[in-house]
Amino acid sequence: MTHAIAVAAIGFSGYALADNLETQLEALQDFQVIAHRGASGHAPEHSMEALQMAHDMGADYLELDIQLSADGVLVAIHDETVDRTTDGEGAVQDFDLAGLKALDAGSWFNDANPDRARQDFVGTEVVTLDEVIDRFGTQTRYYLETKSAERDPTLEAAMMEKLSDRGLIEAGAVVIQSFSQESLQKVQAINPDVPLIQLVWYYPESDDSDALVEWTGVTPGPESISDADFQSVREYAVGIGSNLAYQGNQVIDDDFVRQAQTNDLLVHIYTINAVPEMEQLMRWGVDGVFTNFPARLIRLVD
Repeated sequence: MTHAIAVAAIGFSGYALADNLETQLEALQDFQVIAHRGASGHAPEHSMEALQMAHDMGADYLELDIQLSADGVLVAIHDETVDRTTDGEGAVQDFDLAGLKALDAGSWFNDANPDRARQDFVGTEVVTLDEVIDRFGTQTRYYLETKSAERDPTLEAAMMEKLSDRGLIEAGAVVIQSFSQESLQKVQAINPDVPLIQLVWYYPESDDSDALVEWTGVTPGPESISDADFQSVREYAVGIGSNLAYQGNQVIDDDFVRQAQTNDLLVHIYTINAVPEMEQLMRWGVDGVFTNFPARLIRLVD
């Protein structure tokens, strides 16, 4: 490692929390295998089976996208609608939990991946955050993304209350990420002890331009990003999570990684499934990689 997150810079709310947070931040200095929606290359994303596979493989973090159902239950689903990953249609936030549970969230995986299809994936349920914690407890670490936060301003408070009540914050068992700077700053205001990751997405400004922009404008494009830009992120986050490429074209390089780390930011890259790209990122010295195939990455780390 070429840098270190300053533990003392984060406020503590008790000795147990301080010890567990320090342990977590120290662990983050090592390379992290982040199971993207579980082992979602092997089973339907966010399904209990995908999460169990990732856990059994030895992933460092189980990554989940968190939204609120119509009746205020925290559920794990990525898209704003249920259309892609279930047999239903409509916005996630228009379904109560019973409605979400009635959907088939597994058959789509069999259709999309016939070589990995399993009959028992048919009828897979949407899972709640409570169900995930019930299964894996506070000894497992979770990497949670606030999704569609702009559509429901109560998401952060509800999620933080749940994480606190279930002992995950005290255990130093959770990282929270978001593309929304506002969402992360809301989390920080609720509890400054939780490690935050600012997600970024770089892509060409236009079809006829090579200049890159960031989706939400939280930073300039990689070619013009400055130390001050990274320091602005470091005011509330311990790391930055970036895409490696856009439509097959690389958008960041090892200089981006080194500059972020020099500014005391962890660098986690998403979502990498090919071994050559995993190996490239490890040579660059990134701090972690999101993948749908955790076992592939774990073999390289080992």
